[in-house]
Parts: sequence; structure tokens; C-alpha cells
Amino acid sequence: MGPVCRAGGLGVSDKAGHGPGRRPWRTWARVTGVAPALASGAMPGRTIQVPPACELTLGAVCVDKSEPGRTVWRMVADERFANPAGIVQGGFVSALADSAMGSAAVTAALAAGRKVVAANAEMKTSFLAAVPVGTVLTATATVVRAGRRVAFVEADVADASGVSVARASSTYLYTDRG
Repeated sequence: MGPVCRAGGLGVSDKAGHGPGRRPWRTWARVTGVAPALASGAMPGRTIQVPPACELTLGAVCVDKSEPGRTVWRMVADERFANPAGIVQGGFVSALADSAMGSAAVTAALAAGRKVVAANAEMKTSFLAAVPVGTVLTATATVVRAGRRVAFVEADVADASGVSVARASSTYLYTDRG
């Protein structure tokens, strides 16, 4: 086991490289419109993180994106995300839903032959049940409607027994990647 970072009195394992000033998992790629524009230098100075922060920080993993406009993501709610009562803070549940909804919006655009970046215009999350530490959460997101510039997406976040713990909706704005 690696060094331990003390956060809020809880010991958080640093075996994967997390901790103050450390970024060993983060690979930064210079991006200029993503692939073809990378070589041309069309957008100098822009970077994206590969893999995305949601995978590194939350431990969220996309487990299904086989159907355009629908994705399924999973994560384990660990003690780093808990309040003093041992319940996961809502922002982390919302972040999981956002990861699922954003990727669903992108897959819908890809199916229409477009390469886009999707950014939130707004997001709402309704919390339906408390999430204790150790719960395996699954977020299933579906595009309700997508147009040329905007996609409206909804997600259900459920525990391992299939009980909904949160419902979320978001409007994403599309920007073409080139």
C-alpha cells in the first residue's frame, strides 16, 4: 500500500498515485480539434485529460455504450465521498450521472455522423435515497432528444439491488470537434 493522505480525518490510500501535487495517472494530450487537427496545430495550447477525471477521481467506469444515445456507468461509493454520517455526498452521485449523460449525448451525435464535445448548460439531480459507503452505483443515461446544437438527457442512478437512489436530467450544448 502506498502513502496515505489524511483528508477530513479519514485515511485515503494513495496506492494509485493520488495525493497533494501528484498526477502519475494523468496523461495530458495536446488536442487541436482532437485527431486530424492535432498534427496541424489548429488550436494550440488546448489540452484534454486522458483518461478523464471522472474515471481517475471517482473510479467511474463506462460498462456499456453499445447503443447510441444510451450509456451505463458504474462506480463504488467509497469513504472519500462520504459526509461525517457515512453517507455519500450528493455531488459525487451527480458527477456519476453527469458522466453517463454526457457520454450518452456524445454517442447520439456520433451515430448521426458528428464528432462533438458536449458541455452542460444545466443539470438537475433529485436524490431518492441515502447512499452508504461501499454501495455499487450504476448510472444508466438515455438521450430523450438531440438536435444539431442541444441534447436533453436523463439518467437513473441505482444501487446493486436496482433501487433508484437518484434521478438526473441535463441539457448539453454541442460544439463540433472538426
